Amino acid sequence: MAREADLGYFGPRSVSWQVHREVTVLFGGARAVLMQAAHPLVIAGARETGFYERNPWKRLQRTLILTYTITFGTKAEAHAAADRINEVHARIKGIDDVTGKRYDALDPVLLLWVHACLVDSALLFEELTVGKLDDAGRQRFHEEQMIAAELVKLPREIIPPTVPALRAYMADVVERGDLLVTDSARRVAELFYRPPAEAEWRPVLKGVSRLAFATLPPRLREGFGIRLGPVKKAGMRVTFAATRLARPLLPNRVRFIAPYQEWRLRQRGIEPSAEVTEARKRAGIRLDI
Repeated sequence: MAREADLGYFGPRSVSWQVHREVTVLFGGARAVLMQAAHPLVIAGARETGFYERNPWKRLQRTLILTYTITFGTKAEAHAAADRINEVHARIKGIDDVTGKRYDALDPVLLLWVHACLVDSALLFEELTVGKLDDAGRQRFHEEQMIAAELVKLPREIIPPTVPALRAYMADVVERGDLLVTDSARRVAELFYRPPAEAEWRPVLKGVSRLAFATLPPRLREGFGIRLGPVKKAGMRVTFAATRLARPLLPNRVRFIAPYQEWRLRQRGIEPSAEVTEARKRAGIRLDI
């Protein structure tokens, strides 16, 4: 009863739930990860943790669990997940071997780029695969996600206040040459091109990676060595249109991500399996209550 009374910072009527519940929007996370990896100081921090050498896909899954707990969890769960993210970030700092610049995972400049990639990619894939949001809905999603950003120590005052301003900021970062597709960034791409056997959604990840690469800004796409001719562009348009048409026909267990399905089960008086709790424990979410 107490858990049902606490629907976290957003809740089922929020745009954040409406957007993040969709599996096709989750696929847009691949685009966000590729854009984040193209920032040499962001990827330097990931490289420091040994992300690519030690079970990279499991680490990526843990990151997803933490991120979606902030959206779908209770306020206590959201804070616990944010605390875990902040705890990890506090240990990541040093000098980047590629650029010679200093990096710090709690640097607001880097946090802003990571956040912007997530918001922009979610909105883009919502538009391409769902298409329910109008401009007001997109703006509301952006403003809701500022709450999540503050939980992971990104000051609200440095976030561009509107969706067009956020996208203008991102275009400026790309155009002024702050991004660089390094060997580490290419290893991230390999996670999607050649996912390990234990990766969830492995059968569809290659297709997801093609959609992710196709929607990158042209300069970044070229950096990753991706060429899109007229035939491939037409194919991508057809794929997105087909996905948008097919999505409402999919069963809920395929259409919606696990945290949203958990909530739907609880609405029917059914408790999710113990696997859910165990997954959160593995992600490092601790509730001191």
